[in-house]
Parts: sequence; structure tokens; C-alpha cells
Amino acid sequence: MKSELIVDVQPSEVSIALTEDTRLVSLQKEARNIAYAVGDIYLAKVKKLMPGLNAAFVNVGYDKDAFLHYLDLGSHFASYNAFIKDLLGDTKRIPSLSKMKLLPDIDKHGSVTDTLAPGQQLLVQIVKEPISSKGPRLTTEIAFTGRYIVLMPFTDKISISQKIKSTEEKLRLRQLIASIKPKNFGVIVRTSAEGKGAAELCNELKTLIGCWDETIKKAQQATAPELIFEEESRIVGMLRDVFSPSFESITVNDAEVFTQIEKYVALIAPDRKDIVKLYADDIPIFDKFSITKQIKSSFGKTVSFKSGAYLIIEHTEALHVIDVNSGNRSKAAPDQESNALEVNLRAADEIARQLRLRDMGGIIVIDFIDMNKAEHRQALYDHMREVMANDRARHNILPLSKFGLMQITRQRVRPVLDIATTETCPSCFGKGEVMPSLLFTDTLFEKLQYVVNVLGMRNFRMYVHPYVEAYIKKGLFSSIYGTWRRQLGRTFKIIPDQALAMLQYRVIDPQGNELDLK
Repeated sequence: MKSELIVDVQPSEVSIALTEDTRLVSLQKEARNIAYAVGDIYLAKVKKLMPGLNAAFVNVGYDKDAFLHYLDLGSHFASYNAFIKDLLGDTKRIPSLSKMKLLPDIDKHGSVTDTLAPGQQLLVQIVKEPISSKGPRLTTEIAFTGRYIVLMPFTDKISISQKIKSTEEKLRLRQLIASIKPKNFGVIVRTSAEGKGAAELCNELKTLIGCWDETIKKAQQATAPELIFEEESRIVGMLRDVFSPSFESITVNDAEVFTQIEKYVALIAPDRKDIVKLYADDIPIFDKFSITKQIKSSFGKTVSFKSGAYLIIEHTEALHVIDVNSGNRSKAAPDQESNALEVNLRAADEIARQLRLRDMGGIIVIDFIDMNKAEHRQALYDHMREVMANDRARHNILPLSKFGLMQITRQRVRPVLDIATTETCPSCFGKGEVMPSLLFTDTLFEKLQYVVNVLGMRNFRMYVHPYVEAYIKKGLFSSIYGTWRRQLGRTFKIIPDQALAMLQYRVIDPQGNELDLK
């Protein structure tokens, strides 16, 4: 299977698309100016205790207070609390965690009112981004995530990924980590550490301990609420979670991000450094790799998947509902039961892809086509577990109920990726009347005249819908494009962009910034 990563860097957001045999299977989008991301660490202040919820609302600077449940304090909270009080109480020295004596674990059935107090300062980490009207969810179990290991202060425990099956390998990694980790630091060994040597693991451990030292130093000088630690590069952080040495290529359209990714790949897989490529063509990178078209067809309420069959996907605040329909299948099986099984199996493939693609989390309820035979229902359940095995998010799948419904719970740490596939008319903005399409070329020419003659800009690009671009460039010697270039000079290019609506356009200056020409 050929796996590729395509990274589209825009001024406002970064998109990472993962394809397998050119088919889009995962899409991550993140705003470059995002304020609250999973893994960020804040010095925060307890605002209000909620005994009924056994939780506290904490001020991290967000418009909605963050939520900290008693169970998210962690069993090592007593040691953590003593260290934080010592750290913030004396700003002239930084206490050493390795020399500290760890205190007994707190009672997991305890009360938040006995543990926290309003106004208390805490070092907290975001475990779930703000979703809908809810603020971020927090934990005081601080963790620093690397490619191979996760570093967790205030414990001496070493845990090995359950996906590493070899008993000998587990024992080797446990002994190796025990010999190099400092006292009072716990380590979770990730699946990617399998087969790695002492030098690689030791280097990453030193890097993560450096992050801890830097974090507590900044916390000592900070005033709550304040951001203390974030990923050096959010793009590298996104890449770390999906990267695999088996990738055929990683293509990125920004020189600065290309350097960051190349440096990261050279660090963790030196022999694979050459797979990182810089894309410099004027055609949008997602258009070049047919990602835009797949996004348009894969998102939205209705998703077709095989021989006329389709899914209907509805989102609510509490859960996601997926309905499987056979549609007008042309290649139907000889009997209804076999036909239902075939459609359901293919639907399971597409649903597993959609869960990863949209990053759907929480409760997912699937209404499959009814099947009478118990062996067919079991076959569908087994198949769904098989196709979901590659999903990195924690999930749990229940067998079909007597109503033919399958329930899935999937880890949710950020809002579902919901991309609008319908397009608002750029001419009427939803009023229902548009300019005469014949006059659209006149509008484009006026905008080009303005940019060239009034702004005095050169070497800029205008993006239009592919159909419009084909019309403008139609003809070898007498095209509209050629006429415009003769009148205004060869100072611009007109390029197709599949993401635009029919009568939509955008102009990009030589520095890559979009001009507002409304």
C-alpha cells in the first residue's frame, strides 16, 4: 500500500492529508493562530469548586472556564501539589523533582473540596479542546509526548504499549528505560519505540526532560492565567501523530515548514530524509494530488460509496447517526439477505474511513440494513472491528442490537471536522440572484486592471474555477487571456482552483497573501 502525506500551508491554517493508494483516508486541519490545543500547559487559577460534580472550574484565559474533574487530578496529586507550592513559593530557586520524596497517592474516591481551594494556582494541561459551548478539559497529570516515549513527572512507573506483542522486546525496553530515566519520572513507551536502540531513546528522553525544566522555569516567573508550554511547531506536532517510516513521500508547499519537517524526519528516521519534498507549482497542492475533489465528495450529509449505495451522516451535540442505504444498486446479489450483507460490509469500510476522515468522536450509532441470519450479523461485527483496527483513536465497538443498530464510542479530543461542501454564491451571497455570467469576465478584467494599474503590482496570481479558466484560455491565438496579457503586460497568471465556486475568484500577491478586492 502506497502511503503519502500532503501538507497544505495557508496563512490562516494548515491541512495535512494522508492518502493510501491515492485515496484520502485522513485529513487534519488546524488554524495557525489557534489559542487552545491539546498538550498545551498553562499556569492557571482555580475559580470555583463544584461539589455536586466533584470538579472545579479553572481560569486559563479562555472565555469559558476550563473543567477539571477530581479524577483528572491524578493519583500523584499530593506530590504534584507539594512541588508546585514549593516552586511558586520561592522564586529564587527551582526545586529538583529527582531529589524530592514522593508522597502517598490520594484517595480516588476523595472530594475536590478537600483537595483544591478557590484562588489556588495549578499547572494544568489541556486534554480536550473547547467543543461547542464547553470550555477546555484539563488534567494536572502533566505529560510530554515524544515520538517514542511519553514523559510523566511525579511517578516512577514504566508502562509499555500493549501493541508491542513480543515479551522479550517489552522486557528489553523496560530494562533500557529503567537504566536511563531520572528518579521520580514515569515513562510510557510508545509502539514506535519497538526495535529502537538506547541512543535514540536516550536522546528523546533528554529532550523531554529539557521541556520539563523549561516549563517549570517559565511557570515560576508567570502570572496566572498564562501559557507556559506549547509544541515547538504545531505542524510537527500534528505530523508526529501520523508519521510512519513507510510513507512513500511527504510533500509540502511552504519552504519554512518544509525545513521543519525535513529536520524532524532526519532526526527520527535519517535514512528516510529524502521522502520530504518541496512543492513549488502555482496550481494548489490539494488540486494537484486530487485531494480537493475527494474532500468535496467525502464530506457533507450524503456520501456515496459503492454501486449506488450511500450513507446519510447526521451530527448532533450528543452523538453522530449514520444510516446505510442500498440505493439503486445495479449489481445486486441473488437474494435480499446476501445483498444486505454485501452492502453492509462495504458500508463498514466507508464508515471506518469517515470516522478517521472527519475525526468523529463520542457516540456513533449506525443503522445498518436489517439482516436475519446471526452468522451475517457476527460477520459484520468482526469486519467492523478489523477495519477499525488501524484507527489510532481509542474506540469501543458493540455487536449489533436486536434493532440492527451498532454502537461505537470513539475518543473525542477536538471538535469534529465538518467541512461545508455546498458553496455560497459569491455574487448574490445567498439572495438567489446573480450577475449575468457573460459579464463575469468583465469583472475579472476590471480587477486585473485595478491590481496592475492602481496597486502597481507585478507577478501576482489570480485563481478562478477550472471551467472559467478553460473559457478564458480557449483559443490558440485569440484567447481572452492572451488579449488581457497584451493589454496589461505579462505581469500575472490565471490558474484553476477546484476549491472555488463557479463565479468566485481570488488574487494572491507575490508574498502569498490574498488581496481583498470585494
